[in-house]
Amino acid sequence: MLRPCRAFLVLAVFLFATACSSPSSPSGAGASLNVMLTDAPFSGAKALLVTFTEVSAHVSGTGGFTPLSFSGGATSRTCDLMRLTSSSTDLLGTGTLAAGHYTQVRLTVSKATLYFDNVSGGATPCVATAPSGASADVTVPSGQVILNREFDVAASGATTMTVDFNGDQSVHSQGNGQYSMSPVISIVSVQ
Repeated sequence: MLRPCRAFLVLAVFLFATACSSPSSPSGAGASLNVMLTDAPFSGAKALLVTFTEVSAHVSGTGGFTPLSFSGGATSRTCDLMRLTSSSTDLLGTGTLAAGHYTQVRLTVSKATLYFDNVSGGATPCVATAPSGASADVTVPSGQVILNREFDVAASGATTMTVDFNGDQSVHSQGNGQYSMSPVISIVSVQ
């Protein structure tokens, strides 16, 4: 049986441009948003690979979502949450945002898999390759993780959003070799 322990995601939001205001709707000035992940061990598995197909930020009002790019222009990014620790981070998505007031960050998950026998390969935790051995698919019913927290994108400076992903409450054994994930995430701080 899976004995999940605490897991963390850190979303580092780095914003750079030319003005210092925080308007309620985006201005034409560009700022960059980098979404970083860190820490997520589970004692009952050696790897937890999660494939993200979109990372986006929602601007206040009718501005909609602005998607962030994956490294190298990829259409998805597979991260092994087991390989991330509190002392390391890896880039999930990055992009240019207009300065303004944002209300949430949305992560779209297309697939999640637990691996029980071996650790994943790949150069970094977010360029992970599946290991050999026993595995189990993890169903993510909603397919999305929505982080509701308002933040401002200024034209200069940096903001870091720290998010606590609670593995204990997020990954559930169905008792028949099947697992599901209902992500339980709280935003610890926005600095």
